[in-house]
Amino acid sequence: MTAGALQRAIRRAHDRGGDPAERCDLCGEDLPGAHAHVLDEQAGKPLCACRACALLFERDAASRGHYRLVPDRRIRLTGVPAADLGVPVGLAFFVRRPDGTVAAHYPSPAGATRWDVDPEVWAGVTAACEPLRSMRPAVEALLVSTVRGADEQWLVPIDECYRLVAAIRGAWEGLSGGQRVWGEIERFFQDLAARA
Repeated sequence: MTAGALQRAIRRAHDRGGDPAERCDLCGEDLPGAHAHVLDEQAGKPLCACRACALLFERDAASRGHYRLVPDRRIRLTGVPAADLGVPVGLAFFVRRPDGTVAAHYPSPAGATRWDVDPEVWAGVTAACEPLRSMRPAVEALLVSTVRGADEQWLVPIDECYRLVAAIRGAWEGLSGGQRVWGEIERFFQDLAARA
């Protein structure tokens, strides 16, 4: 996924804010509040999908390299050596691309900044964690938070990462973020745990 596509997805997620008039980006059908997403691999952006359209892409082969269904599994992980991944700000998500390389993203008030993870470091981190070895390319992420003493390690759908970035952008104040942003991050992980 390109940085521009991620920025668009974050902006859209932030702007929608629970708008009941959301529609399926594939067929135009009205959507319920909770709905599926597919990743448009050619445009590099996530799309909202109704149940019928999402079912079309349950098998990757059905999409012919165009759409990839975003899975719905949320798994709390333990023992992931996050320090080995070099997370200097304490909050990051890692997405494996279809070619096997891994991009790390730092959520920030400006969106998410990105860098490539050393393949040997990623192999070492995933070697001892079976769920990470099964992480689906482009549509799932390893999400790590060590901010303010947190110890959060999750395998999540990529749309959860967009939701977190939108929450940070919406709550950030001043140069350091202010108090409200830390509460939003804490609520995000509480909500994630409740839905796991």
